[in-house]
Amino acid sequence: MKLLVVGSVAFDAIETPFGKTDKILGGAATYIGITSSILGVKSGIVSVVGGDFPQEYLDMFTKREVNVEGIEIVKEGKTFFWAGKYHNDLNTRDTLATEVNVLENFDPKIPDSMQDAEILLLGNLHPGVQLSVLEKMNNRPKLVILDTMNFWMDTALETLMQMIAKTDVISINDEEARQLSGEYSLVKAAKKIHEMGPKFVIIKKGEHGALLFHDHKVFAIPALPLEEVFDPTGAGDTFAGGFAAYLAKKGTFDFETMKSALIVGSAMASFTVEKFGTERIQEVNESDVFGRLKQFKELTTFNVEVQ
Repeated sequence: MKLLVVGSVAFDAIETPFGKTDKILGGAATYIGITSSILGVKSGIVSVVGGDFPQEYLDMFTKREVNVEGIEIVKEGKTFFWAGKYHNDLNTRDTLATEVNVLENFDPKIPDSMQDAEILLLGNLHPGVQLSVLEKMNNRPKLVILDTMNFWMDTALETLMQMIAKTDVISINDEEARQLSGEYSLVKAAKKIHEMGPKFVIIKKGEHGALLFHDHKVFAIPALPLEEVFDPTGAGDTFAGGFAAYLAKKGTFDFETMKSALIVGSAMASFTVEKFGTERIQEVNESDVFGRLKQFKELTTFNVEVQ
């Protein structure tokens, strides 16, 4: 199945307790596109960059068979830029700079070559932009996956609710789930979010793993304990990319398949945090993925007798 990704292709400058980078490749769609290519899934990116965006990055996507026809280049503009500094626990960070640049007037254009995409993954953008993508698709994709954040809950809630109503799978973190639902219990929060439209609710809990809700069923996975964590930037996007790409490979969207997709997503995210930016995930091959999935299986499989 084809995967269409709409989101940012950007520059990041990152500082963690382990070091810092100058301007490097980032953006949600970047992580998702790279991740889907590792899993052998055909994907296309719809985004916008400025004239300062290096051709070598576009060539990297093309080499990975990621369709870049939907990446608009505004030659006189500058690419979205974010700079952040993570605290010692790597769970909290300070934003040092945000330059929206060409993303401010982003009007997504869906290339004909991606109009037949069966899965649409909407990265964290203004919900009005996300809605416009659905309107521009000739046919509604079989599965619509939505990522959003508390900023849009604060500034564009009405539009966000319209988008959520058209969504099949929503992926948010625990803080955002509580804000959106008004419930502290994540079980109650998921139930309320179900009522807003999505059939599946994913609640990410960072280093504590993730939860998947569907009807009255719940599935929980841990995060893989790692010896070294350098940079959590992009981990959530890599998670979404692994999740969506696995579903594209399987071509089915039932609860059991979603459970496996959650594990694949978490495994892919565990690579991203091992180096800065996209550096580690660009090194990963299929053999690495199998090895990490084996680690997950050993971590979560057990036999217990209940008498």
